[in-house]
Amino acid sequence: MGDILKRKSLKAVDNISFEIPENPAKIVTLAGESGSGKSTIAKMLLMLEEPTSGEIMYKGKSLYKMSRRETSGYRKNVQAIFQDPYSAYNPFYKVDRVLDMTIKQFNLASNSEQKKEILLQTLDDVNLSPERVLNKFPHQLSGGERQRVMVSRALLTKPRLIICDEPISMVDASLSAGILRLLLRLKEDYGASFLYITHDLSTAYQVSDEILVLYRGSVVEKGGSEMLQNPLHPYLKDLISSIPIPDPERRWKGELKIRTEELEYITGEQGCKYYQRCARRMEKCLTVTPELLSQKANHHVACHLYT
Repeated sequence: MGDILKRKSLKAVDNISFEIPENPAKIVTLAGESGSGKSTIAKMLLMLEEPTSGEIMYKGKSLYKMSRRETSGYRKNVQAIFQDPYSAYNPFYKVDRVLDMTIKQFNLASNSEQKKEILLQTLDDVNLSPERVLNKFPHQLSGGERQRVMVSRALLTKPRLIICDEPISMVDASLSAGILRLLLRLKEDYGASFLYITHDLSTAYQVSDEILVLYRGSVVEKGGSEMLQNPLHPYLKDLISSIPIPDPERRWKGELKIRTEELEYITGEQGCKYYQRCARRMEKCLTVTPELLSQKANHHVACHLYT
């Protein structure tokens, strides 16, 4: 009990700064293992959690200092697609309800005919047949169909930014590919930017214009998708090397060993957070926090090996 009480609190997001431009539309990816702070960032952008320090700026104004009217406009322009395409629904209501509620909340239709027109157009944009999904309960749809309905719900308000928190982690590979193609098409057709949150570097490589790799709440490397072909930070190199290769002649024979001290999250610590796990650590890494510095065009890394 004494050790638990002495442990310091977790800093879920630590001094992170990035921007998503309105034009041209981009897909910015936050990548990293569980506990790296990805979902916490999403919650703050969706105003589900308030940051204890720092600011989130929207069109030049602090997000938590906006008027009620400005906040309403922000919520309309920033929508979300969550991880679980089933828990997002109330199983006692038909799927129509999640669409109806959005239309009603943002006053998107003035009559039933206009509402029907909006629904038909939005469902068509995500390749769903109204006859197939409307007037159905969630359990009557496949996981891919439920997730596409959630994409259509997000599109109803014609948002400028869609936050996708692990949107394909709970559907199979064939459905995942379809949803990723859909995101890319919507980026072009709607001109909407996406914040794509994932632990899957393969899908990040396929869809991203920019990737930020997070470790324990900090950005350790960022750049374009080509960065994954030439990683610099030891953490990103380890992540990429851990991806299984579908080749029976190249079996992975490694053994993952994690010491208990590697799992301790300590706030206010100095030095590199990856120190305990890094095979190339130096004495400097223990006491001096590395800065995120540019190594070449559109490629930054926070590692003393490159300073």
